[in-house]
Amino acid sequence: MSKRMMMKWALGAMATACAMGATGMAQAQTKLKWAHVYETSEPYHTESVWAAEEIKKRTGGRYEIQVFPASTLGKETDINQGLTLGTVDMIISGPSFAARSYPRIGVAYYPFIFRDADHLIAYSKSAVFKEMIDGYRAKTGIQTLAYTYYGARHTTAQKAFTDCAGMKGLKIRVPDVPAYRATPEACGANPTPIAFAEVYLALQNGTVDAQENPLTTIEAKKFYEVQKHIMLTGHIVDGLTTQVAPHVWNKLSDADKKVFTDVALEAAARATNQIKKREAELIDEFKKKGLGVHAINRQSFVDAVLKAKTVESLGYDKKDYDRIVAIK
Repeated sequence: MSKRMMMKWALGAMATACAMGATGMAQAQTKLKWAHVYETSEPYHTESVWAAEEIKKRTGGRYEIQVFPASTLGKETDINQGLTLGTVDMIISGPSFAARSYPRIGVAYYPFIFRDADHLIAYSKSAVFKEMIDGYRAKTGIQTLAYTYYGARHTTAQKAFTDCAGMKGLKIRVPDVPAYRATPEACGANPTPIAFAEVYLALQNGTVDAQENPLTTIEAKKFYEVQKHIMLTGHIVDGLTTQVAPHVWNKLSDADKKVFTDVALEAAARATNQIKKREAELIDEFKKKGLGVHAINRQSFVDAVLKAKTVESLGYDKKDYDRIVAIK
C-alpha cells in the first residue's frame, strides 16, 4: 500500500471514529422534561426523580431527564396538552385528563368503583386496563407506562357532616371532570372547578368552603391549615399514570422502551407503598393538629350516586364498569 493510500485510509478511519463519537455524544445529551403538579415532598416527585436517574443509569447515560415539580411547567391541563405539543416529554397525571381525548378511560373515576388501593392496582394489571391504554395510544400516540396509587379521596370542610344530605349547599372545589362532580352533585353540593395550584388560597379566602383529596395531598398541600374538618368519604380511589409523549416514545428502541417501562413500573410500586403507609398514619396526626376527623354513612353516598349519576349518564360503558368491579 502506498503512503498516499495509507494516509487516505487513516484519515477515513479517523473521520468514521469522530462521527461515531459524535453520535455517542448526541445520544448522551438527549434531554427530556418530566413534569407534574405535585410537591417535592411527595412520593410522586421523589420517585420520579429516582426513575429519571435509574433510566439514565440503565441506558448508559443516553437519557438525561429533568423532573419539574409543583406546576413549574404549567397546570395539569397544560402539561397534558404539552405531550402532544412537544413542550414536555413525560408526565405523571391523573388519567381523568386523558379521558378528555379518550373518554373510555375515565370510568376509573366513577365514584366507589374501587374497593381500595389493592383493587386499583389489580385493575392496572388487567386486560381491561390494557385495552384502555392501547385505545388511548391509538387516539393520541401517548404511551402509558404505569399506574400509581394516589389515595382515597376524602372531603375537608369548615363544617362537619356525616352523610350525603350534609353536603347540600356546600361550595366545594373539585377538578373539572364529570366523575369528580358526580358525588357532590348527587348530594346537592355546588362543585366549583379551581386549578390545583390555587386551591389553598381559594379555601383561605372563602372562595370555596371545602375540597376533596387524599389524606397525603391534604398534608402536602397544607389544606389542614385552612380547613377544620375531614370527612372520610373515600368516594373515589384515585390513581396517577406515567405517560410518555409520542415524539419521544416513537423514537425509542425496543430495548429503551423496556427500560422506560420497567423503571416506571418500579417507581409506581415504590410510590404506591409509601402512600398506603402514610395514609394509615395520617388520621391520628390530623387529630393531633386539632382537626375533626369524621366517619360517614358511606351507603348514603353510594345510593345517591347510583340513583342520580348512573354509569351510562356519565358517558361510560356499563360493561367496563362491571369488568372492573369484578376484578379480585
